[in-house]
Amino acid sequence: MMFMILLAIVAAIALYAIVLYNQLVRKRQMAHEGWSGIEVQLKRRADLIPNLLESVKGYMAHEADTLAEITALRTRAQALGEDQAAERGRVEGMLSGALGKLFALAENYPDLKASQNFIDFQDALEETENQLEMARRYYNGTVRDLNVMVEQFPSNLIAGMFNFVQREFFELEDEGDRAVPQVSFQG
Repeated sequence: MMFMILLAIVAAIALYAIVLYNQLVRKRQMAHEGWSGIEVQLKRRADLIPNLLESVKGYMAHEADTLAEITALRTRAQALGEDQAAERGRVEGMLSGALGKLFALAENYPDLKASQNFIDFQDALEETENQLEMARRYYNGTVRDLNVMVEQFPSNLIAGMFNFVQREFFELEDEGDRAVPQVSFQG
């Protein structure tokens, strides 16, 4: 009888460990899925940037430094992967700031502000920034859930045995960088 009770306890513990392991796997996969959503939006933004820069080059010949900064930040951001989410967020924030500066400089070029290509790129970039914000929130939520399980007892025991690790959040460092560049061409 005692053997059956001991066997039942061991079986219950093993079953609980399996449930915790499966929850950790699910949370890790959700974090990968969340990062994939961020990657899609970052790629979309990165693909828009060369065309945007090409559309402003003819108008903004005196702003070569800003255009070069945007190109360099775009290249730097694309070189960072999922395992460098915090650094990627920092560089992407700098890129957002440089794009905001570009739109602010565009105010000095009436012909550029009236260009339908420029307006279309600005609208597409704004939509991408909005989608990126939603993807960032989803990803950070999944990372939070995974990190809690990796730290919380008793799931931390299973996480440690199977090398589940905490992930970095994807955040922009400066609150000002969080804002979508808003430029109004009316008026």
